[in-house]
Formats: sequence, structure tokens, C-alpha cells
Amino acid sequence: MESPPNDRELLQQAATVNDRLRSAIERRVVGQSEVIDLMVIALLSRGHALLVGVPGLAKTLLVSSLAEALDLSFGRVQFTPDLLPADITGADVLQEEADESGLTRRRVRFLPGPIFHNLVLADEVNRTPPKTQAALLQAMQERQVTVGTATHSLPDPFQVFATRNPIEQEGTYPLPEAQLDRFLLEVHIDYPSENEEREVARRTTSGDVGRVPRVISSSDVKALQQLIPRVPVTDAALHFAVAVTRATRPDDRTAPKEIREFVRFGAGPRGSQALVLAAKARAALRGEAAADIDDVRAIVVPVMRHRLVLSYRAEADGVRDVDLLRAVVAAVPT
Repeated sequence: MESPPNDRELLQQAATVNDRLRSAIERRVVGQSEVIDLMVIALLSRGHALLVGVPGLAKTLLVSSLAEALDLSFGRVQFTPDLLPADITGADVLQEEADESGLTRRRVRFLPGPIFHNLVLADEVNRTPPKTQAALLQAMQERQVTVGTATHSLPDPFQVFATRNPIEQEGTYPLPEAQLDRFLLEVHIDYPSENEEREVARRTTSGDVGRVPRVISSSDVKALQQLIPRVPVTDAALHFAVAVTRATRPDDRTAPKEIREFVRFGAGPRGSQALVLAAKARAALRGEAAADIDDVRAIVVPVMRHRLVLSYRAEADGVRDVDLLRAVVAAVPT
């Protein structure tokens, strides 16, 4: 039997997997390389990601292509106002079966819902009422669901990639802060460049749909996910991550004036944890043996932007969360 790879070998594998995944996905999706990088960081960190962008930017295609490249099962849930929790988690059903003597017996059987996949796309997650949104909370946090009196474990790996349309607000429900905080990253997807959009138009109208090759196996994914917590982080990077998180809180003495003026609530301790973990994943994907301040600084915006609760004044003045976070990074000493 082959011995399992050591951390050095896994780190070398991680350093090559990002480029290979990007090349594989770009056979089907044009551009969006930065988005792919962040999705891979979320994947290796065992974190969930919220993809924000207008319709038609290939959010669904990105997630399904990632699952295909990693040989992971893919499930999609289209969130609508009439969606029920059982439509996500599954339900117990009563079935009649004939035994060996020919007698008909009834038994309860659990039919798993679409959440029982490795990668789950929660499409337009803010279009369903809070009761149904809450069905994701236990799954995202504990990686298991409870139906009736029974608890069912979800596949390993299990991660949720949710999408949200930032423009259309009619018929939508705000995502509770408790649910937002469970997303490791909020990834904003922008319009493609002119050349990229020209290539999109060419491919999609000529039937040139690329095939996504398998890059690594699901067992390799789990091995890399287990590696990330073992990646060291420098003391300076750890202190910087905690300082950034604390500086987002308007009542903290280190908060810059922009935070005190425009933020109602800042990030909690889960923000510090997410910064460190995502920085470790970014360092591993660069082939570095430890995460440093640059890794933390590069990941602050996608990790923190959905953890800030802006004031009404910020909305009225058009203050953006990304500008506030840049002010925080500038204010925190390194």
C-alpha cells in the first residue's frame, strides 16, 4: 500500500491545483479568474461562499463546473417564495411493503433532499422566507440536518455556494445576520471585459461548450482540506487579523472614524477565524509554508464585507462596505 502524502507533498499539490482548476473551468466559463480563486479558497477552507452578481454572469455555471472538475456531486436548489424546508432537507414518507409472508407492512423512510450533495448551489437564496432560509443554518454550521426525530449526516465534503441578485429587490427577503455570518466569503462578480464578452457571445451562440476535465479526486479534496488547518500563520498575521476584525466594531477604541460614523455593528470573533483560515488557504495555494500579513490583507474584503451592518447614513450617503474596509486596513498598524 502507498503511504499517505505528507504535508510537504500536499502543499506542493495545493500550489498546482489552483492553476489547474482555473484552466479547467475556463474551458467552459470565460474569465472570472479572481472569482475562481476565491471559490477555491472557500473550498479548501471548508467554508461556504455567497456569490453576488446580476443575472447572466455564469454564477451557476461556475459552481457546477467546479464540482465537475473535482469529481464532486452537485445539487441545485432554486429558492422561491413557496419553497418549504422539506424541499431542501428531504422528508419522511410512509411506504407500504409486502414481507415474505405476503402481508403488507408500513414503514417510514427518509427521502433525502437536494442538500445531500458535496457542492450545493442555493440559487437566489434571498427569494425564500426566513423559515426556509433557516433550514440551511444547521446544515451549513453542523453539516447535518434533523428531520422529525432523526439527524442525518451530510456528505463529506459538503459546502454551500449561494447566489444573490443585488439589483432586483421586489419579492425578496433579507438574509439574517446569523446566516450571513456562516458564509466564509462574499464574492462579488463583475461584468466581463469587452474581449471576454465577445468570446462569451461567440461560444454560447455556436454550441462551443467546453468539457471540464477532472483535475483531482474527491479524496484529494478532503486531504487538502485537512491540510489547511495545519498550515502555520505568523504571529504578526494573526495579530493583524484580530486587529482588523476588532477595528470594524464602532465601539472599539481602534475603530477609524469611518467605522464609527457609518457602521452599526462590526464583525464578531467568527470574522477573525475566517480571516486566518482563508489566509492559510491562500498561502497554501501559493505554495507558501505559512500565511503572512499579505495573505490576510488580500482576503479582508471578501471575508468581512457581509459581516458589517451599515447605518442608514451610510446608505443615504452611498458609502460602500469595500471603502470602509480599506479604511480599516489602512488604519491598523502592521
